[in-house]
Amino acid sequence: MKYRSEIDGLRAIAVLPVILFHAGFEWFGGGFVGVDVFFVISGYLITTIIISEMAEGKFSIINFYERRARRILPALFFVMAVCIPFAWLWLTPSDLKDFGQSLVAVSTFSSNILFWLESGYFDTTSELKPLLHTWSLAVEEQYYILFPIFLLLTWRLGIKWVLIILSIVFFISLGVAQWGAYNKPFANFYLLPTRGWELLIGVFIAFYLKYNSHLKSQTLNQALSLIGFCMIIYSIIVFNASTPFPSLYALIPTIGTGLLIFCAVPKTFIHKLLSLKFIVGIGLVSYSAYLWHQPLLAFARHRLLGDTSEVIIIALCIASFVTAWFSWRFVEEPFRNKNVISRKVIYLFSAIGIFLFSSIGLMINKQNGFVERIDFKIGYDSIKDSPLRLKCHTIEIPCEYFGDSIEWASFGDSHVVELSYALADYLQQKNIGIQHNSYSGCQPSKSIMNSPCSKWSKQTIDRLIGSPNIKNILVSFRLTSYMYGDSYLKYPNLPNDFSESERDIIWGDLLKIFDLLLENGKTVYFVVQAPELPLYMEQMVFWQKKEEKFTRGAKREWWDKRNSYVFNKLGSIPKQVKIVNPTEIFCDSKYCYGSDEKGYLYFDDNHVSLHGASVIIEKGIFEAEH
Repeated sequence: MKYRSEIDGLRAIAVLPVILFHAGFEWFGGGFVGVDVFFVISGYLITTIIISEMAEGKFSIINFYERRARRILPALFFVMAVCIPFAWLWLTPSDLKDFGQSLVAVSTFSSNILFWLESGYFDTTSELKPLLHTWSLAVEEQYYILFPIFLLLTWRLGIKWVLIILSIVFFISLGVAQWGAYNKPFANFYLLPTRGWELLIGVFIAFYLKYNSHLKSQTLNQALSLIGFCMIIYSIIVFNASTPFPSLYALIPTIGTGLLIFCAVPKTFIHKLLSLKFIVGIGLVSYSAYLWHQPLLAFARHRLLGDTSEVIIIALCIASFVTAWFSWRFVEEPFRNKNVISRKVIYLFSAIGIFLFSSIGLMINKQNGFVERIDFKIGYDSIKDSPLRLKCHTIEIPCEYFGDSIEWASFGDSHVVELSYALADYLQQKNIGIQHNSYSGCQPSKSIMNSPCSKWSKQTIDRLIGSPNIKNILVSFRLTSYMYGDSYLKYPNLPNDFSESERDIIWGDLLKIFDLLLENGKTVYFVVQAPELPLYMEQMVFWQKKEEKFTRGAKREWWDKRNSYVFNKLGSIPKQVKIVNPTEIFCDSKYCYGSDEKGYLYFDDNHVSLHGASVIIEKGIFEAEH
């Protein structure tokens, strides 16, 4: 295959925005599209190699997998090996356990499936996962396994039928991606079936250029290559995390990439730009730079407790390319040289690497992240959520448990789950049970129509009102997040993502819910959101100073400001509503705490643990009533 310097330049255009996006720079809110650019490039290059060899009758799947192993595995294994000691030193037990699972998944080309299964409300933020970025490698590796086999099986049908079949697959994949972006966003993002059409754009270009030449009109090449380049830049600048992706939106950067591959021919401006020595140099080390950037950023955020300044982030981005050059020069290049490393050695190396990293990952996972590494002053087991969370959270049919006489009910978002269990546990001595009603991420929503949350809320409220046996209702929501935005890894800054009018709507809906319940004879207990921690509970303990008796969380002054809207509005709540404020239980005048003498009060940065919930129920409801 003839070397095209502009393809290496295009790799640079792909990797730079990805790194800057993961670094958190706002101007690169759509930098994730760099991965889509890589997919199109991969589809083009791999297909060009395969069909050229098949047309000459020289294609060997053994040779193909050898080339892929040389290209991908040595640098990948090197980065994984370097990550392991830092993971041991700087990751909490649960994070280390997750890291162990990712070692196994990366080694078996299935990390995209793992991160899809892990994705969800309580998933560790992506910023802290050292190997999260390998999901895209898994997608490509799965493509490398399936695509050559497909061509071997269909080649005898002729090029026409191969392209017809691929076209059908393309439109199905694109259609499923468009549907999945709005209905199954996590699976849509991570899995090959909804990414395959992006690779196929490169495949179609490879087939065309194999049997046809580039466009002869220099003016047309100039215009189309400029348009393609602008499409990519537009996506990087305009797209953001709220853009449904991949979907029809993804056609903009992927078609833009296709236009560059097809039209950025010599003498065009874009060809000259992408062929600049500096840009080509970045492209040459782009694979290693992609491998290094996420671990460097993730481990720094772990070690610095999220307090990474812009200077540190920039230094880490530069370090990504320094380490990339090292691994390109001393790992990638030697392993790609058949005169230095034989086929037998590369296959043996691959097998040993897969076995070794899978074994290490399995051992870490089996040992639950080696909890004994950490000096937990109180039992580690107290950092746990409700055993009924999976069964009872975000379901249409409510759970009822622990007592025959269902006289209590809970209503709210995920913040009510542990409170429900703790309440039921307290009441079961009287054989009184609870009806558990919770929906993930569901704010008070009387004014929001036709959303899954509002439909669930209406059905639940109607059921509670129509249940004469239910006399008491415990209500709790994570109002501060809905009103100001998430605070994780932002402490001591104060997020302010929403307007005062938006906060007023949420509060007004909450009051409407209280009024409805009170009008129908219910006794309402409102548990105000518990103070948020600067980090996850395990992380707080991991970095806790030895002289501290209890785990010190956020400053009381910060939390009072963070939750100021709610605190200022408590007086507007009907007097019949019994208010329980965990801030008065978990905080003193200077700090809020993550633990007491009996256990840890949280299981992440904002959800109380079962122990924390029990403290709130006992001190806030039952001791207060006596």
